[in-house]
Amino acid sequence: MSKYMMIDGMKVRFSDEKNILTVIRNAGIDLPTFCYYSDLSTFGACRMCVVEDQWGGIIASCSTPPKDKMEVKTSTPKLYHYRRTILELLLASHCRDCTVCDKNGKCSLQDLAYRFGIRDIRFPNSACQDPIDNSSYSIVRDPSKCILCGDCVRVCNEIQNVGAIDFAHRGSNMIVSTAFGKNIVDTNCVNCGQCAAVCPTGAITIKKNTREVWEEIFDPKKRVVVQIAPAVRVALGEEFGYAPGKNLIGKITAALRKIGFDAVYDTSFTADLTIMEEAAELIKKIESGNNEFPLFTSCCPGWVKYVENQHPELMEYVSTCKSPMQMMGAVLRDYYGSIDKEDGKTTVSVAIMPCTAKKAEAAREEFMTEGRPDVDYVITTQELADMIKEAGIVFNELHPEGEDMPYSLYSGAGVIFGATGGVMEAAIRRVVEDKSHQSLKEIEYSGVRGMKGIKESEVPFGNSVLRVAVVSGLQNAETLIKKLQNGEVKYDFVEVMACPGGCIAGAGQPFSHLKDKKKRTEGIYDVDGSEQIKCSDCNPAVIDLYDNVIKDRAHEMLHVHYQK
Repeated sequence: MSKYMMIDGMKVRFSDEKNILTVIRNAGIDLPTFCYYSDLSTFGACRMCVVEDQWGGIIASCSTPPKDKMEVKTSTPKLYHYRRTILELLLASHCRDCTVCDKNGKCSLQDLAYRFGIRDIRFPNSACQDPIDNSSYSIVRDPSKCILCGDCVRVCNEIQNVGAIDFAHRGSNMIVSTAFGKNIVDTNCVNCGQCAAVCPTGAITIKKNTREVWEEIFDPKKRVVVQIAPAVRVALGEEFGYAPGKNLIGKITAALRKIGFDAVYDTSFTADLTIMEEAAELIKKIESGNNEFPLFTSCCPGWVKYVENQHPELMEYVSTCKSPMQMMGAVLRDYYGSIDKEDGKTTVSVAIMPCTAKKAEAAREEFMTEGRPDVDYVITTQELADMIKEAGIVFNELHPEGEDMPYSLYSGAGVIFGATGGVMEAAIRRVVEDKSHQSLKEIEYSGVRGMKGIKESEVPFGNSVLRVAVVSGLQNAETLIKKLQNGEVKYDFVEVMACPGGCIAGAGQPFSHLKDKKKRTEGIYDVDGSEQIKCSDCNPAVIDLYDNVIKDRAHEMLHVHYQK
């Protein structure tokens, strides 16, 4: 017999839900929360999700498991007063410059204050006066807007295994801080930005570069070119009312031209280029017999930074291939070099990425040519949405346009880089001899797809098998590393993405829950399904680039050796 709860006098059945909150939400009641995320441990700090039991007791629904025939009420005079008082106290210790806050319109505290009709605050404002930490390339920390929900602390510790921030002090003096109050840039932060993604207020936000990009666009002496990462096309639409996963690359291209970009390219092209180089590196490693540790992918800058910080001994096993963004930066810098001299212009290279760590990657010395970055500016999906709105462009009414050649012809393998497992599947497609439809279908069902944090697979490779693993989320990466070091597992090739779910869930994307991440992933694979070119080595534009442009400069242009 199924179990049930009585919620506001209504019988609601449940099975394996871990808390009352989930049962209540399943019943169509939106209980407010600040500190609850299903992917993180239950914290129970904000107390906004409290309910009243049949005896008049107040309990936190997020940390209380449901019981058969349990009775609760979600809206009573006592609960209404309780929630309003919590909101008033939070606002009393909060910087309330909402109109100039980056989270304006997307702030949970702002939304709930409006929902509960908070217009006057009885308590004096005691907002923290600590300075804003603007030291990072990727995020900005404003202590005056922190409500101590702990979301950033838990995602940094539990999901990413970084621990760059944590609670400090006790009682009314408690704050979220780095160790010894250091600037975030001086910690082991990997710039993944997941703390900013889960922050319900403006206490941690993405560092914006839109002002600088506008200035470059308005400069008549500058040629401003832009590349678009694969994951952007299936997420940007959410900012304009489209369903998650809707492929809008044509509208995005049209919007970029209206904004004023001179040429629009697709990073999926250099994702193909990455696979060509990385697959060659993998084959060389296998043939050398050096199989103590696998070859790790290098596309994710958050992962590269994590290895540098936590496991420098493994850096020799990380691919020397540049990321697709940096490969495109190098290719465009080379392509426009002679054109700039003829036109008397300077080409400015901009990248639109789902990832905040790309901002830090672009600033690394290893990716500079003659003292200048190969990619001048990185803006996120959310920043692009801001630019479109700022320009007054009615996105939904745009007619789709094609990107510029020659660096926008890509295979399906290049597009699926945006999802966890995509790099691995693209690499497998490259190294297998049989590229028939049936063979590619077998690779699709080999176990590299899906949202699971750690995936393993074996695929036929010559007279042997290729042992591979796919990891997303740095805590999962740490788990896999420990198994490798202990000799529990052996792989030839491992893909790692810092963000759970891969680039589709990057911190620069519109915030999403698991169901939306799955839809974005489906959208990525739908694009792959409709592409006529399936494998990177079948892309004629890539072949032409090797034959007529790169020639014998592949290692110089497409590889990097990270400094210690």
